[in-house]
Amino acid sequence: MSDLHNLSVKALANLLQTKEVSAVEVATRFLARMGGNPHNAFLDIDSEVTLAQARASDAKLTDGTAGPLEGVPVAHKDVFVTQDFATTAGSKILSGYRSPFDATVVQRLRTAGMVTLGKLNCDEFAMGSANENSAYGPVQNPWDTARVPGGSSGGSAAAVAAGLAPAATGTDTGGSIRQPASFCGITGIKPTYGRASRFGLIAYASSLDQAGPMARSAEDCALLLSAMCGADLDRDSTSLDMPSEDFSASLNNSIEGLRIGIPKEFFGEGLHADVRAAVDGALREYEKLGAKLVSISLPRTELSIPVYYIIAPAEASSNLSRFDGVKFGHRAKDYTDLVDMYKKTRAEGFGNEVKRRIMTGAYVLSHGYYDAYYLQAQKIRRMIADDFQNAFKECDVIAGPVAPSVAWKFGENAGDPVADYLADIFTLPASLAGLPGMSVPAGFGAGNMPVGLQLIGNYFKEAQLLNAAHRLQQATDFHLQKPAGV
Repeated sequence: MSDLHNLSVKALANLLQTKEVSAVEVATRFLARMGGNPHNAFLDIDSEVTLAQARASDAKLTDGTAGPLEGVPVAHKDVFVTQDFATTAGSKILSGYRSPFDATVVQRLRTAGMVTLGKLNCDEFAMGSANENSAYGPVQNPWDTARVPGGSSGGSAAAVAAGLAPAATGTDTGGSIRQPASFCGITGIKPTYGRASRFGLIAYASSLDQAGPMARSAEDCALLLSAMCGADLDRDSTSLDMPSEDFSASLNNSIEGLRIGIPKEFFGEGLHADVRAAVDGALREYEKLGAKLVSISLPRTELSIPVYYIIAPAEASSNLSRFDGVKFGHRAKDYTDLVDMYKKTRAEGFGNEVKRRIMTGAYVLSHGYYDAYYLQAQKIRRMIADDFQNAFKECDVIAGPVAPSVAWKFGENAGDPVADYLADIFTLPASLAGLPGMSVPAGFGAGNMPVGLQLIGNYFKEAQLLNAAHRLQQATDFHLQKPAGV
């Protein structure tokens, strides 16, 4: 079946369960498409491992012990550690590292039956908004290879958009699932902080990092999220003591009377007209479906950028101190003593953006500046969370753009890291508050580049978000559009 790569996760699962196609056939089809590594999306591929997993899935499909997603391929962002594939977090300092265990998210998707295609390129240690910060080269956007795919989960978004994988895992610290999903025209969801285990997820900012699925549709994301979530209290102290739920169960519920909050701060100066037009079109579709648009305010939206870029680098400077060349990863060849080895290893192993954030984080945590910067940022973070709770008194779901513009061209923001930071203004608030958020394809902007609609829900309201996204996708076909040649 030559169109296997264009089928949804659900369609592939159905074909596999009814034995109309084998897991080996599906895996072989995707491995063939991955040949030559289009768009530089993958960092590690091992066809023998993939096909061995596919054969194991076929055996389970035959003997009746198959999981709900048995035989369906998935690829993992390279910040999830894996036994069978190298894990680098997009950094030279972890070049060739192989973990002795799998991340919980990887393990749970494998338990559900999914077959691993490989590891996906990303900004180094998930630090970036364009996937230009990977030590292994940038990922190209399948819609226009001269443009960025978004970051940091750019490899994940590009792989799904290009038909190299039906689904992928991503992580979202400040928008790293939602923004690349928007730029590449796919669907992605970041669940409530703590819903998915962080065990085996290489930490960037521990109070913000959260795993989530990326696929073409909300229906597919619901299937993956159901398998990914659940308590992992013994291994992740930030894991919520909540069982997973079937996020597919309420996908087709009516959204008649759903109150959709429209934050005025998301539609002001800086939002490009083409993005606004696409978002407005999606909101009109919601009105046709019976939803009600409600004007709301998130008054501290602008403060989310300085707050995030104090808290996240502070946590990163602590988390990345473990990469010193002693026990694993890259080690400098020539050094005079232990301290010199530390310095040279880290200088050689880390890229410029990672160094920038480590230094920023060390500064704001230093004596004399901790109170002035870090503590103040944490106080404003709480105020941002309170703003959302006040808004949710007036609405059920919040909607707006994911990013101010469509994907920009490579090098457009070279030498100006703040320009990349500003592109996160609409995704950072929900991350700081720990709320679930997602990107849903909503049309196209300048250069025929995709535009995503952002949906933000209250804590533990992932099912409501997925329901709202699914109903929009039943009324539109933006999520079915594919780049040329896919």
